[in-house]
Amino acid sequence: MEIEEFFLKSVGEWNSMRSGHSLAFQEFEEVRSKIKIIPLKNNDPRLNELLNNNLLTTNEVKKAFLINWKAKSEWGYQPHEGNSSGESILVPLELSKTKGKIIRSVGYTEAIQLISLYKILDDGTLIIYSDYNNITTEERIWFVSNNLRSRSSVTRAIDSLAILQTSYASEIRCIKK
Repeated sequence: MEIEEFFLKSVGEWNSMRSGHSLAFQEFEEVRSKIKIIPLKNNDPRLNELLNNNLLTTNEVKKAFLINWKAKSEWGYQPHEGNSSGESILVPLELSKTKGKIIRSVGYTEAIQLISLYKILDDGTLIIYSDYNNITTEERIWFVSNNLRSRSSVTRAIDSLAILQTSYASEIRCIKK
């Protein structure tokens, strides 16, 4: 599977249930989210700004995708104050059939623009590697079936490689009748 095929297979609305484990603080988080993934048009001003920031043009990009989410979080037994929501533009750039870069307008762990590396395994699992200021994250996303995805992540400290947080999510596609 190539990166564009992976993202096209992910297009749609998803219900996500994620458990996060903060090893650093010995806390457990439960997050329920609504996620929407859509292809982005090449003339979208947000895409053009992201490409300009990275010295790229739309001619160098096959497809871009917009992911938006609305999440409800609970740490331990206490509801988290306020719900989080946001969106991120993802621009995959192939270096080979199974490896490349993903330009992100907003990262997974920190709300900053970054360039992640990716690889796709023979079984279709997408692995995304992201380095932030003080942490590094490895995300794995795979399809269990056409309408069920799984996602896991491990966040480590860059200086010591100590594991700070892990998470696992089940994401079920919303089927409209």
